[in-house]
Amino acid sequence: MHRQPLLDLLDRYAARYPGEAETANRFRDFVARAEACFERRLAEGHITGSAWIVDGSGSRVLLTHHRKLDRWLQPGGHADGDPDVLAVAMREGLEETGLTSLEAVSPEIFDLDIHPIPARGEDPEHYHYDVRFLLRDVGSGDYIVSEESHDLAWVPLEDLERYSDEESMRRMREKCNAYFRTA
Repeated sequence: MHRQPLLDLLDRYAARYPGEAETANRFRDFVARAEACFERRLAEGHITGSAWIVDGSGSRVLLTHHRKLDRWLQPGGHADGDPDVLAVAMREGLEETGLTSLEAVSPEIFDLDIHPIPARGEDPEHYHYDVRFLLRDVGSGDYIVSEESHDLAWVPLEDLERYSDEESMRRMREKCNAYFRTA
C-alpha cells in the first residue's frame, strides 16, 4: 500500500511526541481512510510536505513570505501524488528558495500540522495535512525569491515572533532548539 510508509512514520512520530497524539491520530485516520490523500483533487484535504530549513548551526531558519497567504511560513507544497513526503519537502524547499543543496537532518517527521486553507476561486475551503521535515542548508545559503513568495529571510530562531506568532512555528523552533542542544 502506497500509504504504509507514511502511516509508519506517523506511528513513530506519535510515540516520540505523546503530547501530540491527538493530531497524530487525526492525521493517521485521514491517511488510512483517504486512498487519494496525496492528491490535491481530494476536496476535503490532502497531504502537503514542508521544509523547516536551518543553517549549518541550526540557529537560523529560512522563511518565505507566502504570496497567496500573505504570511511568513516555512517552504512547502502539495504532494501531487507523491507518497514520499520527505522527497516532497526536499523538492519544495529547493524550488521555493533557490538553495542549491539541502540534506535531511533526519528521515523522521519533524512536525505535523493540520490547518484549514480558505476557499480560493474554484477551490473550496479544505485542510492541509502538513508533514514537516527538518532540513539543513549545506550550500552557500544564498537564496532566490520565487514567484510564490514576496520575500525570503534567514531568521534567527530567537527573533521568530517578529515574523510569525503561530503556535506551530513556535513548536518547530522548540523542537529545533532541543535537537541542536542534544546533537
